[in-house]
Amino acid sequence: MDLGLTEEQQMLRDFARDFLEKEAPEQYVRDMEEDPQGYLPAVWNKMAEQGWMGLIVPDSYGGVGMGYLDLMVLIEEFGRNLTPGPFRSNSVATIALLEAASDAQKQSYLPAIAAGTQVWALAHTEPSARFDDEGVQLTATKDGDVYVLNGTKLFVPNSHVSDKMVVTARSGSGISIFVVDAKAAGVTHRPLVTMASDRQSEVTFDNVRVAAGDILGEEGKAWPVFQRIGQKATVLEAAYLVGLSQMAFEITLNYTKERVQFGQPIASFQAMQHMAADMATDVDASRYITYQAAWDVDTEEDDADETVHVAKAWVSEASRRVVAKAQEMHGGIGFTKDYKIQLYFRRQKAAEVAWGDAEHHRELVGQALGI
Repeated sequence: MDLGLTEEQQMLRDFARDFLEKEAPEQYVRDMEEDPQGYLPAVWNKMAEQGWMGLIVPDSYGGVGMGYLDLMVLIEEFGRNLTPGPFRSNSVATIALLEAASDAQKQSYLPAIAAGTQVWALAHTEPSARFDDEGVQLTATKDGDVYVLNGTKLFVPNSHVSDKMVVTARSGSGISIFVVDAKAAGVTHRPLVTMASDRQSEVTFDNVRVAAGDILGEEGKAWPVFQRIGQKATVLEAAYLVGLSQMAFEITLNYTKERVQFGQPIASFQAMQHMAADMATDVDASRYITYQAAWDVDTEEDDADETVHVAKAWVSEASRRVVAKAQEMHGGIGFTKDYKIQLYFRRQKAAEVAWGDAEHHRELVGQALGI
């Protein structure tokens, strides 16, 4: 396994960093916290022009045809910049289609995603906040040639601006995956107030009718496929946290070089240097373990499941430590909205629990090891 970036990935990273700094600067991030949509279509369209929405979509479906590891590089830059909008949730829904849809369904759905003309979301978690198959209680009852969906999905990112959703439901004797029109009759989106000021919703399904042709894969037997979707989504969230941690560290390092106390920059104080060293160690370790997990998932290694759990557990806690030290090194101003570092504090909290926090994934590691 080679964790170094290829020349193509380095170009993607460098271009994405420059693009996001220009098109989605700090003021844009702040403004979008107050915007009902949470992003500007003009910025979304510029991203689409770069081919980012179709980055992992095969060229036969109108995409760029790059791989999952390339998407990881891009998502890390989104974390570094805290770029708002539905790109991450759209990417997870794209992964779901690539893993679960038939060729005919891919031909039908993926070109619009790749072109950026449709926004998709994935709706899985429910009020129980469980990530396993027992947590799926939304029901899909067959009624002739359609399925009728009833239940609630919670913490669905960007569903309010999505055109379609990939939805897990309990049908027959198991779990099925459906494509649902986000604006279909019976679908209600209720925005949630979150610490991160991101866009999550409670989505209610009240006798929502879905055509049988919009079921992904075999009815009642989709859980193994969804587990792989969940693996990839979990590692993407870890990559976002890696980028977030890296930038929180850099912001703080620059601040300590500029902030003068007792006649000298506070970066010269030994206590500050110790904390900075701890932050750097956490960031580098997070990046290594995240890309190890991404490699294992992408190549379908036997221990991929365990590696994913270890990565998300570690990165969730390491990113929390990095941001906490960043605020401590800033002092009291690190908690005020006037300074940039508080944005990273709040977004870290959201990403830490997305797809399971450290405690959740440590428990799964223990189960896998028979502990």
